Amino acid sequence: MACTLSARVDTFPKHFVATGEDAGKRLDQFLVGQILDTSRARVQQLINEEKVLVNDDRAKASLRLRGGERIAILGEVKSAPLRAMAEEIPLDIVYEDDDLAVVNKAAGMMVHAGAGATEDERNRGTLVNALLHRFGKLSGVGGELRPGIVHRLDKATSGLIVVAKNDEAHRKLAAQFARRVVKKTYIALVHGWVKQDRGTISSSISRDRVRRTRMTTKRPGGREAITHYTVQTRIDSKYGKFTLLELRIDTGRTHQIRVHLASLRHPVVGDALYGAPREMSAKTEAGISLPRNFLHAAALQLQHPRTGVPLSFERPLPEELKDFLEKIGAM
Repeated sequence: MACTLSARVDTFPKHFVATGEDAGKRLDQFLVGQILDTSRARVQQLINEEKVLVNDDRAKASLRLRGGERIAILGEVKSAPLRAMAEEIPLDIVYEDDDLAVVNKAAGMMVHAGAGATEDERNRGTLVNALLHRFGKLSGVGGELRPGIVHRLDKATSGLIVVAKNDEAHRKLAAQFARRVVKKTYIALVHGWVKQDRGTISSSISRDRVRRTRMTTKRPGGREAITHYTVQTRIDSKYGKFTLLELRIDTGRTHQIRVHLASLRHPVVGDALYGAPREMSAKTEAGISLPRNFLHAAALQLQHPRTGVPLSFERPLPEELKDFLEKIGAM
């Protein structure tokens, strides 16, 4: 019987059996579907390091399965420990003291490099790199690739994110997130008119088995996820119908707001990964597009990790989102 391997499990070998449904799949494609939170590049590296056996023999990533093969993973990828690197990148610092900083992250900036990154262009331009240059030292609880990072925002999402400068602050802030003390408010523009003026989405979220970069609400199980929404305005434009929403999240799952709204058939504008069109057209004019997601972390409330004093921060929509609202006649 096949098993599913966690990316961080260090007990080897791990065994899988290809079924008739897997016939025709490439070996690397099959393993990406079996190993949680991995990439095809990572799997191919395992195969290149001869840590994958098919029926006790070495195999190529391009091997086409027939069904019934016994597949074993013998160990982890050999990778040098990665460290974030300081880079001089402009930051919008909303607040800072000796324990924490609150940053208004721009869309297009990754919070930190992925686990599969190497010290090249893929590990540059991140929020962590900018923070290291600005502050010099951050908390080490999250490891050398994610210093200071208590929570995350997607690359194409803008807005407020809190960063820990020391380990004690990190642990106390993380505990606030776990207890749902931290309040996060987002603004999103979605396609179509949301019917109810307010509501709560509580569908659990799992990783999509086929498209590993996506999350889904359609698989059984998954992790609890709760999103509350309130309609701000419904827009009827020459480019179609839209709804501007204010959202609060009780949990912080990967892509939570994006996948929850897509599950209602109201994808976030600009979010092609979850079904939004890349371009919105009008009958008499050229089409318009948004090269980022219309999703902004607008407000953040928490308790100071040292003093317990309530802290509240807000940042308005960035100019590119205001400009888009003007284009569709919403401002």
